[in-house]
Amino acid sequence: MKKWHVLVVFLFLTAAATAFPVFAATPLYVTSDTAELKSESSSASETLAELSRGAELTLEATDGRWYRVTTADNLTGWIYRGRVSEEKPEIEDIEGDGAGLGGLLGGLTGSDISADAASSSRSIRGLSPEARKYAESTGTPQQTQDALDFVTSLAVTDADIEQFLKQEKIGEYSE
Repeated sequence: MKKWHVLVVFLFLTAAATAFPVFAATPLYVTSDTAELKSESSSASETLAELSRGAELTLEATDGRWYRVTTADNLTGWIYRGRVSEEKPEIEDIEGDGAGLGGLLGGLTGSDISADAASSSRSIRGLSPEARKYAESTGTPQQTQDALDFVTSLAVTDADIEQFLKQEKIGEYSE
């Protein structure tokens, strides 16, 4: 009879442990320039706080694509997983004015695409002096260089990207 009680207690504890995962205070870092701490795991819920890039958070729980986190100021709420990472981001304003992709999409999980700040800033500014010199020495047509200069002169603001994500129901705005 005692073996039966031990087995029941063991099964209960095992079930409880799997039903309530422990995150052991996993640190996360905000990787997006426009991250909001929400009251619920939904982009439509009330915004509790605007979080700055690099802010450290503690993972408390998950709900699909949302993480329940606690800030350094002990404020608890929900953040979309694409706005955070386990890797602390470099804090650098590539363009100096906050325009461009910056870190808005840099923390999306599930993607094999990654770029460091240096390569991102080079791509935003166009060809480096060394690359331009190489293009000229290899006979890259001026039309191609002009086209690249035109493309790199275009600017996409964080607001434009945010509007696109909402309109197309991408990331945290998907249904």
